[in-house]
Amino acid sequence: MDCHTFLDRHRAVWLQAWAGAGVQAPAGLLEQLCTRYAEPHRHYHSLQHLDECLALLAAHHDVAERPAEVALALWFHDAVYDVHAGDNEARSADWARDALRGGAASAGVADRVHALVMSTRHGLPDLPLPETPDTRLLLDVDLAILGADPQRYAEYERQIRAEYAHVPPEVFEPRRRKLMGGFLARQPLYLTAPLRAAREAQARRNLAGAVAG
Repeated sequence: MDCHTFLDRHRAVWLQAWAGAGVQAPAGLLEQLCTRYAEPHRHYHSLQHLDECLALLAAHHDVAERPAEVALALWFHDAVYDVHAGDNEARSADWARDALRGGAASAGVADRVHALVMSTRHGLPDLPLPETPDTRLLLDVDLAILGADPQRYAEYERQIRAEYAHVPPEVFEPRRRKLMGGFLARQPLYLTAPLRAAREAQARRNLAGAVAG
C-alpha cells in the first residue's frame, strides 16, 4: 500500500481522532507519519500493519473509554522504527506527546497517549499488566496479527524476518522462539472479550507452530 492510497482511506479517521481529543490535527503531520510507515526497511511495521490496526479499532471502538486517544496512540505506536535501536516506542511516544502539546491538547490527553504508546513495548518482562480498558484494547489490536489466519500469519513471519535480515539465523531463531513462547504462555493472550473470542484459539495454534519451528 502506498501513501496516496492510505491517505485517501484514512484521512477522515485521522481528523476524527484529533477532534475527539479536543484539538485540530497539525498541518502536514499525517503526511510525515505516512512517510515514516512507508520507509523501505519496514516489511511488517508498515502501512499494512497500521491499516489493519485501524480497521480493528473501528470494529471494536466501543470497548475503549477514550477511543480517540487509542486511535492517536495507534497512529504513533510505530512512528519511529529502527531495528538497530532499543528506544523506538519511547521516541514514538515522545513524538505523539509533543504533537499533542503543540496542538494545545490538555496535559492529560498528551500524557495518556504517551503512556499508551509506551505500553506497546512487547516482550519486556518488567512491564506491568495493563490496567485500563484503553491499554488492553490497544495491546490486543497491536497483537491481533498473532491470531490471523494461517496465510496472513505466515506472511507476517516472513515480514519480520525480512526486517531482521541482518541477524544470522543462529541468533534470530532462538530469540524469536523465546518471544513467541512468551506470548504463548500468557493466559489469556488477548485481554478484551471480543478479540479473545475472535483470535485467541488461532493465535495459540500459530504460536505453537512458531515455537516448534
